[in-house]
Amino acid sequence: MAAAETIVLFHSTYGLRPAVHTAADRLRAAGHEVVVPDLFDGRTADNVTDGLAIKDEIGHEELLRRAVTAAAPHSQRGVVYAGLSLGGAIAQNLALADEKARGLLLLHGTSDIADDAATDIPVQLHVAEPDPFEPDDWLNAWYLRMRRAGADVEVHRYRGAGHLYTDPDLPDWDEEAAERTWSTALSFLAEL
Repeated sequence: MAAAETIVLFHSTYGLRPAVHTAADRLRAAGHEVVVPDLFDGRTADNVTDGLAIKDEIGHEELLRRAVTAAAPHSQRGVVYAGLSLGGAIAQNLALADEKARGLLLLHGTSDIADDAATDIPVQLHVAEPDPFEPDDWLNAWYLRMRRAGADVEVHRYRGAGHLYTDPDLPDWDEEAAERTWSTALSFLAEL
């Protein structure tokens, strides 16, 4: 068995919900250490609109500050950054700024990439197809910019799944796509 990774897993705009803990438990069952920061200080949302309101109230810079603070005690030894939707965007920002990052696992979300970004980490993205929050033109540009930055990128698309299809408590839930995602993600982590 491959060496266990330390994974910092960031939640979506819904906050630290049961599905995030379930995802962390799945990663732990595969032998990984998983840190699950609560960037919303205990607040959760029942819908995207409420989640975006919490995110906007906290602010982008404060969310990033909280994420860096949560990852810092672990980052010295090299971590895999992972995230769900909004958490994926946050994970990507941290991974590209951390020269000791071991990998980046994105589920349902990406972020913009600076023109001067440089990294050699492996990156795996899992996303619905189509996804209203990750449209095709955005994903194509994201992929090209990530490759230009030096990352080894895999993109896995799930036709017909909803945006947050790995969360069984949301209408987007797609059991088959979720199982395929986790199987592929666990293989990715095992190969790091």
